[in-house]
Amino acid sequence: WTPFFQTWELHGRYPAILTDKVVGESASELYQDAIAMLDQIISDDWLQCKAVFGFFPAHSAGDDVIIEHDNQKHRLLNLRQQANKPKANLCLSDFIAPESAKLNDHIGAFAVTTGIGIEKHVERFEANNDDYNSILLKALADRLAEAYTEYLHQQVRTDYWGHVKDETLSNDELINEQYQGIRPAPGYPACPDHTQKELLFELLDVKNNTGIELTSGFAMYPASSVSGFYYAHPDSQYFVVGKINQQQVEDYAQRKGVSVDVAKKVLRPNLEG
Repeated sequence: WTPFFQTWELHGRYPAILTDKVVGESASELYQDAIAMLDQIISDDWLQCKAVFGFFPAHSAGDDVIIEHDNQKHRLLNLRQQANKPKANLCLSDFIAPESAKLNDHIGAFAVTTGIGIEKHVERFEANNDDYNSILLKALADRLAEAYTEYLHQQVRTDYWGHVKDETLSNDELINEQYQGIRPAPGYPACPDHTQKELLFELLDVKNNTGIELTSGFAMYPASSVSGFYYAHPDSQYFVVGKINQQQVEDYAQRKGVSVDVAKKVLRPNLEG
């Protein structure tokens, strides 16, 4: 619930925010409205949840991950940190075994949506100039997508992939991500290139399996959707790639098979200077 309140610029942690001296009254009213709408979403089947996931043989090749699927090899491109620090500069490929290790390593992928069916209700609210309930519904759908993603990842760890079958974590421990494995999403700090969603959508046939589509700008539609890759390595962790130099941009462009200018456009937030 904490990120839900942040959507409304009400800052504080749930449930303490409900009794906060400054925003407690507003937060409590919003919370009651949200619970009422959640009940209606459930009772009247306003939204549909869909997901697809899979696991694929994989090995690292430098900074990239080579994924095997349908008798083909696909290259998942990654970037490496270039910070001046005492610890090693990380890259997601560090968490996949190299081919020379001769290990049967894998990578997972997933796509989740809780936004199927939302448009007709949003349109109904907006037709009545009811911006409040329109925003409320979209905010709830976004949080449901994140909750579904968290639930699915737990099922993957303990059952479908099963690399930590004996996991027993509290809800707070789950929220704080105190588990083995990560699920970085293309476009986020550890893998900032949004275009890598194309490979994910190809591997999982996401559009046909869930109804999620990629826009021309590589956003997902419906908006209440989440996708990413699963890494199971015990030492896997989230990190920020940060700024990269011209040499890495040129290397990335070569691996991606595009011009340096195109690579710079894709990686603009990570460019030095």
